[in-house]
Amino acid sequence: MTGMSRAKRRCRQQQSRAHQRRTSLTVAAVAATGLVLAACGSSGTSSSSAPASGASSSSKPVNIAYLSFAVENSYDAPMLAAAQAVADDDHATMKVFDANNSPQTQYSQLQDVIASGQYNGIIVQPIFGTGLISLVKQAIAKGIKVVNMDQILGPDLSTDAPQVPGLSANVTFVPTEIGTKLGNLVVQACKAKHLSPCNVGYLYDIKASALDVAINGAFTKAIKADPSVKVVAQGQSFFSPTVGLTAVQNMLAANPGLNLIVGSDQGIEGGAQAVASAHKTGKVILVGYGASAAALAGVKSGAWYADVAQAPASEGRLAVQALVAAIETGKNSGGIDPVAQLPDGGIVTKANVDQFTAEWPG
Repeated sequence: MTGMSRAKRRCRQQQSRAHQRRTSLTVAAVAATGLVLAACGSSGTSSSSAPASGASSSSKPVNIAYLSFAVENSYDAPMLAAAQAVADDDHATMKVFDANNSPQTQYSQLQDVIASGQYNGIIVQPIFGTGLISLVKQAIAKGIKVVNMDQILGPDLSTDAPQVPGLSANVTFVPTEIGTKLGNLVVQACKAKHLSPCNVGYLYDIKASALDVAINGAFTKAIKADPSVKVVAQGQSFFSPTVGLTAVQNMLAANPGLNLIVGSDQGIEGGAQAVASAHKTGKVILVGYGASAAALAGVKSGAWYADVAQAPASEGRLAVQALVAAIETGKNSGGIDPVAQLPDGGIVTKANVDQFTAEWPG
């Protein structure tokens, strides 16, 4: 390929598509498009920004290894699809490695990718973030560009800043921010619904995971603002509506006074079924995080009180854009928050739900 670099051509294509769609975009989609357009003009590196990009006189083949947390997860699938679409637009080759929720498998896959010498770019979606740090450092030392995505790569789960020197970009949500927003929403819901005491059932995804520990710690700190809010039951959903259904059924059976359930969207989907079966719809308030299609529908109907947004497809898109820019220009993009441009800081309520677009089904 001669003349225009992949990064330049991609930006022009996306600018054209954005112009064609402009009149029909929702506010949330406009925000996402803004990130694309910023990628075309930005030359700096900053937190919560779009990937830096620039022209390259050379045409390097882009061979990407994409290390997925779990391909079949309903949250991960749109992320992969968006990543693949950008790779296709850039004529990049992208091979997917599915760890299927196994940290050991993911570690071995990354070892093999580095040793193969076949890839000049790697995207990691860590299951156990600190466990991959040594390998990511090895890859960077070999001249391979690495972008971290979705989960924190490092010990500090309160920042989206890269924690590994030389990382090309860090496209992640901040777990402690999710926990704080959830806690604040629960306090608001308890007051708005006049729940006193407000007896909360807390749904972890995987209780022992660093992600859940960070979210729960920030949540616990936030609800201290209202002494009437008490967590009286806990369960785990393992990112599954079916498992969430059973967990909430058990919580309701053991705690008849339970009047609020909080957790990720997949767990709350199952929780909503359990609440309906117990004939407590409207009596047990639901607060989730994820901004899935199920969550947005629930908030719009009033079945869910509120939700904290995530945007997995935006993560996949931004991660590949940042990686291609790094390979072609050598520039790093720093920390990129995929929800930074969403309305109201990504807090979804009945008043603003029409401003959000779901990026995954739930």
